[in-house]
Amino acid sequence: MVSVPRLVIAAPSSGSGKTTVATGLMAAFSERGLAVSPHKVGPDYIDPGYHTLAVSAGGAGRPGRNLDAYMSGTGLIGPLFAHGAAGCDVAIVEGVMGLYDGASGQGELASTAQVSKLLRAPVVLVVDASSQSRSVAALVHGFASWDPEVRIGGVILNKVASDRHELLLREALDGSGVPVMGVLRRTEQVSTPSRHLGLVPVAERHVDAVGSMRELAGRVRAGCDLEALLSLARSAPALDVTPWSPAAEPVGRAEPVGSRPVVAVAAGSAFTFSYAEHTELLAAAGADVVPFDPLRDEQLPDGTRGLVIGGGFPEVYAPELSANEPLRKAVSELALSGAPVAAECAGLLYLARSLDGKPMCGVLDADGRMSGRLTLGYREAVAVGDSALAVAGTRVRGHEFHRTVLEPGAGAAPAWGVVHPERRLEGFVQQGVHASYLHTHWAATPLMARRFVERCAG
Repeated sequence: MVSVPRLVIAAPSSGSGKTTVATGLMAAFSERGLAVSPHKVGPDYIDPGYHTLAVSAGGAGRPGRNLDAYMSGTGLIGPLFAHGAAGCDVAIVEGVMGLYDGASGQGELASTAQVSKLLRAPVVLVVDASSQSRSVAALVHGFASWDPEVRIGGVILNKVASDRHELLLREALDGSGVPVMGVLRRTEQVSTPSRHLGLVPVAERHVDAVGSMRELAGRVRAGCDLEALLSLARSAPALDVTPWSPAAEPVGRAEPVGSRPVVAVAAGSAFTFSYAEHTELLAAAGADVVPFDPLRDEQLPDGTRGLVIGGGFPEVYAPELSANEPLRKAVSELALSGAPVAAECAGLLYLARSLDGKPMCGVLDADGRMSGRLTLGYREAVAVGDSALAVAGTRVRGHEFHRTVLEPGAGAAPAWGVVHPERRLEGFVQQGVHASYLHTHWAATPLMARRFVERCAG
């Protein structure tokens, strides 16, 4: 049994203020000296970066983690949560989209509501009250009664215009059975810059983000009843789950030749998209995981035997990535040597011949460019052939999220055969390279990490 005080921060729809409230609560609780465990429902990589920053005030150093019931399966939600929240004083889980919105056409799957039920966690509903007064009661009543298994324990009213507006909202909610636990005024919004794929990652604006986080924590602290919220979190019952562990997964440990093989993992401002469990699985499988920054480092880490390049924004940094010719050459030489290389989305573009006309690593005979179309959604796929990452027939669930196009989109040996929502071939497998637009969560397929490290160990 795992006893962790916890709250799920949800909303009727996107844009209501979930990120503001969730991140502000993480920072406010952390500033009080509590060890806060941050989590995000869904595949989003950007919000967890802000979550990680928010909890740093307490010195916990906990990474923001994702809870995605589509990609990892419902059975892993509780164990992954317990793993990330071990030893914390309170866990805050930021929802995705509207409370009951899940994977398209698949009911409640991957919705915030489903995750709250799997975690048996009380929900705090963040309501954008900017254009309503008494109607707020009908809205809250509808959300609270829609699914009796979802426990909405409180409401935080966001974008409230004035004292009079607040009074009307509170009067409307009197007797609803859902207490108001916070009010944030319309003028109290802390701005976070956005661009083509959402918020600008914290790694790109760390100094400004730290200042914004302090301001956000202060406003949430002043506008919310932290004691009531903490009491609600502590009312969550114990979870009958065993915490996930990368060492306990059927990954085993690769048998390194002489020493642990060095697996270089791209980081820095251009490559910010990664799940914490990936590096944990690589380490558990026997690798020495070493980060490097393709914007700054001109060589791969000493002794690199394998390379992981995750997602991010290479299109924003194409000139800088292209200008680092020594590293591009080092990556190309490593790939041509047959060393294992796993690349997702941004990594795929970095391995291409060019991106928006700027030379990249030239490992793949393909060219990338920005497009006006957003490609977004869950995918089901099957490994077409054997690779350094997967054996033929391996089935995965993943996610695509990009505004770029790669031409051609698949090589002679594709990485995946996408089977849902449409059928197509995608990505590249050549020598040790496995490159694709598809983001995957290795906790669901831990044998991929073992296979990769075994190839690195040689």
